[in-house]
Amino acid sequence: MSPSVLTRRNLLACCIGVGFSALALVLAPACAADFRSERIKVTAEGDGRDVILIAGLNSSPRVWREMVRAVPGYRYHLVQVAGFAGHARGGNAQGAVAAPVADEIARYIAAGRLDKPAVIGHSMGGTIGLMLAARHPELPSKLMVIDMLPFLGAMFGPPGTTSVSVKPTADLLLVQMRAANAVARRARVTAAIDSMVDTVAMRPGALDDALNSDADVAARAYHELLVTDLRPELDSISVPTTVLYVVPKAVALSAEKMDAWYASAYAPLKGATLKRIGGSAHFIMWDQAQKFQAEVKVFLAPAAP
Repeated sequence: MSPSVLTRRNLLACCIGVGFSALALVLAPACAADFRSERIKVTAEGDGRDVILIAGLNSSPRVWREMVRAVPGYRYHLVQVAGFAGHARGGNAQGAVAAPVADEIARYIAAGRLDKPAVIGHSMGGTIGLMLAARHPELPSKLMVIDMLPFLGAMFGPPGTTSVSVKPTADLLLVQMRAANAVARRARVTAAIDSMVDTVAMRPGALDDALNSDADVAARAYHELLVTDLRPELDSISVPTTVLYVVPKAVALSAEKMDAWYASAYAPLKGATLKRIGGSAHFIMWDQAQKFQAEVKVFLAPAAP
């Protein structure tokens, strides 16, 4: 039966997991369009094995545009988090953001009958990817985390910092972010984008996404990242995992010390591949586009028999 003559009832059946697996595979893009969530919106493009792409805090799928063009042959599922980049807050209007978004992506994978998709997440999207792989280990086939530690709060305190000890700092930052007026917020966001994107031509898009993100959703999501320690959950991740990272400009650490920091943070995740990308700020996909695309090609390539 041609997809063009399927009724809406057939499409819904596909999306909720009723029907034949082959039919679900053919109609995955339609399922993406038909999937309903108050926390995420997913668009699918391309043909091939499934890949979930999760952008970071205050970002949109525009961060993947160049990579998707450069690495064809896959069906990409681009996740937009509600409240970011001009999208309504929806279900993210209160409470945590990252953890429930991870659960919604798991629901999306199950509803569309995606067959163990690869997952790539940048920054907060990396945190969401770690949550997905640890808490729904049966769903992904592999995971790539881009420039994110499993416990971001560790960088906001002395050695031995815990989610409890960093909470006062996170709480203070939450209050400050909520209290900022429009002028102060624009100045802070502009400075942040300038520090995280070296490629000047790409800054306007990132800045537009950030300034059009809901300030309260962003503040709560950032607070959540600071107090969430995923290190105890890393040993629940059983799929091959690649972590790409940089040495942030704002951090007074040598490349060697940053290597040691990532090696220690990800030590519970046995077999993880850690790779530092030089000459780049936080948005590796823009600052070192060719290197990043090459890493994605290797990551997505089928395992040798």
